[in-house]
Amino acid sequence: MLVHDICSSMETWAPLAWQESYDNSGLLTGNRSQKVTGVLVSFDCTEAVVEEAIAKGCNMIVAHHPILFKGIKQLTGRDYVERTLILAIKNDIALYASHTNLDHAPKGVSYQLAQKLELQAGKVLRPMRDALRQLTYFVPEADAEKVRAALHAVGAGNIGEYSACSFSGAGTGRFTPSDTANPTIGQVGKSEEVAELKVDMLFPKHLESTVLGTLFTSHPYEEVAYFVTSLGNSWQDVGAGFVGELPQAMSSSEFTSYVKEKLGLTYFRHTPWLGKSIKRIALCGGAGSFLLADAIHTQADVYISGDFKYHEFFDAENHLTICDIGHYESEVMIKDTIHEYLSNNFSTFAVLKSMTQTNPVSLA
Repeated sequence: MLVHDICSSMETWAPLAWQESYDNSGLLTGNRSQKVTGVLVSFDCTEAVVEEAIAKGCNMIVAHHPILFKGIKQLTGRDYVERTLILAIKNDIALYASHTNLDHAPKGVSYQLAQKLELQAGKVLRPMRDALRQLTYFVPEADAEKVRAALHAVGAGNIGEYSACSFSGAGTGRFTPSDTANPTIGQVGKSEEVAELKVDMLFPKHLESTVLGTLFTSHPYEEVAYFVTSLGNSWQDVGAGFVGELPQAMSSSEFTSYVKEKLGLTYFRHTPWLGKSIKRIALCGGAGSFLLADAIHTQADVYISGDFKYHEFFDAENHLTICDIGHYESEVMIKDTIHEYLSNNFSTFAVLKSMTQTNPVSLA
């Protein structure tokens, strides 16, 4: 098993193209061709986590938060980031992070928080835009199924819970091969007409090079007629936050107890309760104040997230109740999900869950 295999598996679930522009997900230290002795899954990557990996014989750490987030110009051990990186490099430990790309991925961070709260009829709060493309190509009817199957195999034509989706219409293709052409159908210098299909299918933007490469290799023509269209569509399965409904409506006191029990909280900060029953819940794991307007737009009764600043609480303006449960508390469950995902994909390989407590915030 190589570092590359673990990276590829994580990026199948949460492609790096889905991370925010400010983020630094992916392989941070290590070589993709390095053999892996074991993987340690952690929420954060700290010196203590690296030491745990060394003790357990794991030479790769997969964490949610990237330890290398901002640019650094030297490695002198002057802070915990540099010390962690030095310790990992000295011990040939590969560090991988899947951060905002995993926030946006289907069944990612916010979805897992929603699962903890047993929300129903859920959907992404802010679907991602400019992440889909439409491929249109023309193919002889006799070769249509072969090309279509090849494109589906590399990820084109998936829409939500439906796979192998496409639309086609019949027509007549016309062309005249030049003197230097090597036509599959027709003869040099002679006009040709062929019964063809025009085929349309959606594909993820980040797969464009793979999809086009597959089109060119599977298509019978020397010159493939095609075009790619940028779409303004929102990708309903990919994006930030989540919104759903509680199994049953609750009073504010019932909801408070429910959240504490389900998430193992001692307390959480919130804006005033609005004196109505609570049913629809919007949420975002981590720092989620940027989605408050989206939560209000869905007419949610409560918005659950972390890292709200003092003045940001005012922005609720009695449209809903903000519940700030803490950054760590709203995301830590993703460690279990990553562990389960990698264990299922590498069942004969040691994937361990870190036992190191990395939450830097303590309650007095």
